[in-house]
Amino acid sequence: MDLAFTLNLVESTIRLSTPLLFAALAGLYSERSGIFDISLEGKMLIAAFASASAAAVWGSAFLGLFVGILAATAFSLVHGLASITYRGNQIVSGVAINFIAAGLTIILGQSWFSQGGRTPSLFGGGRFTPIHLPGADAAESIPVIGPIYANVISGQTILVYVAFLMVPLTWWVLFRTRFGLRLRAVGENPAAVDTAGISVPWLRYRAVIICGILTGFAGTYLAVAQAAGFTRDMTAGKGYIALAALIFANWKPVPVMFACLLFGFLDAVSIRIQGVELPVVGEISVQFVQALPYVLTVVLLAGFVGKATPPKAGGVPYVKER
Repeated sequence: MDLAFTLNLVESTIRLSTPLLFAALAGLYSERSGIFDISLEGKMLIAAFASASAAAVWGSAFLGLFVGILAATAFSLVHGLASITYRGNQIVSGVAINFIAAGLTIILGQSWFSQGGRTPSLFGGGRFTPIHLPGADAAESIPVIGPIYANVISGQTILVYVAFLMVPLTWWVLFRTRFGLRLRAVGENPAAVDTAGISVPWLRYRAVIICGILTGFAGTYLAVAQAAGFTRDMTAGKGYIALAALIFANWKPVPVMFACLLFGFLDAVSIRIQGVELPVVGEISVQFVQALPYVLTVVLLAGFVGKATPPKAGGVPYVKER
């Protein structure tokens, strides 16, 4: 395996893991506060559609990002309203949001653009383009380090850098700030937080809003950076894979990053082995290759979900004691 192939595989792994990382960190905030969120998929999908639609109409990727975040946050607040204010079943609410997003994107896409649920293709300023870091071309001649800087670190879109910067930022927020301490406490023992005079619903709503913002980034990345527009059901289960990565990582930011990189790596490998002839089994079927990330999701959940320790108050509506 030569260096060029390895670097290309690593670069693809980073690109493919970026939406998973945004979504998993989004779920981390929400679930650490005690609000289980199976609707990551739906919020990513609505954000992808909203951002691509706005970018297609106005020709601005940043406006698309803003609209995508607004759409995902609105859906997140709906989940918060059902789960926090009305104390509904969080799983049912999340599944309902996923169904609504799947249907709404198709109906609105066909109504607005008449392209079978797709948005028009994005060009120029309507997409996030790769950023070439200073000195990337000159550094490429340096052995090993140069190609890594020029071909892996440089040449990514701004959203990739934001996603990986969110990992240390999330760690700092959760474990080094008063807000993070309260957020973790409300997911473990909301009654104690309430006794201290802190509003449990307001804390959880803030976590849900952060979740919406990050899923907005995830969906926008899919439609406006990784692809050149929205297509039907383009999230293709990535929200569920992000949820699996979150459980596998035991709700901790840095392990979440590595879990998402693992899924991204498998996705990158699966793309490259399509049609490859193996000595014993022959040509690898496309269907088997496409199923690999989802098979890994099931295996990880089956093997690690019992060992993971979710927040104690997760999924349980809080009723203030009188």
